[in-house]
Amino acid sequence: MKSKRIRPGCQLHIGLVVVQRLRTSERHRTTPVIMLTAETELNTKVKGLDAGADDYITKPFSQRLLLERIRTILRRHEKLAANSNDPEAVAPPLVRGDLILDANRHLCSWKGATIDLTVTEFLIVQALAARPGHVKSRDQLMDAAYGESIYVDDRTIDSHIKRLRKKFKASDDEFSEIETLYGIGYRYRDG
Repeated sequence: MKSKRIRPGCQLHIGLVVVQRLRTSERHRTTPVIMLTAETELNTKVKGLDAGADDYITKPFSQRLLLERIRTILRRHEKLAANSNDPEAVAPPLVRGDLILDANRHLCSWKGATIDLTVTEFLIVQALAARPGHVKSRDQLMDAAYGESIYVDDRTIDSHIKRLRKKFKASDDEFSEIETLYGIGYRYRDG
């Protein structure tokens, strides 16, 4: 039997579909996902992050970098999971008006509706909502979401913010709590 070769553009499309299906699956909604591809265009990276990937690495890449990014995402994921299972680590949910973030159960709700967030998205919203009215630079949000040992393109945060707004607006067309301060960063609306 002759094997069929998948065209490069089709491989990316298949990867995006897989990530989207993972994010809509009850069982795999929070499964960490790193996209690894030869596609280097910014638009392609944005598509990967918009689909729900936690990180995006382009070829050629350093195996050390890949392993460190895997470790970082797994640490974040394990930390969230450990907090949800450890009765000693139970923290009260973060409530900001209509927003409720329960890190112990990795649950986010807006006006009573559940908003499904990836680990990275959850950490970004948590960092912003922790101090309403205070501006967070892209670097600060990258540190909150990825840790200080990982470098990601600062436009990665823009992609995550865009995806977050889309998710919240799917629940509430009037959602405008995440504000952009051009050239500075982002903030969660105060009051």
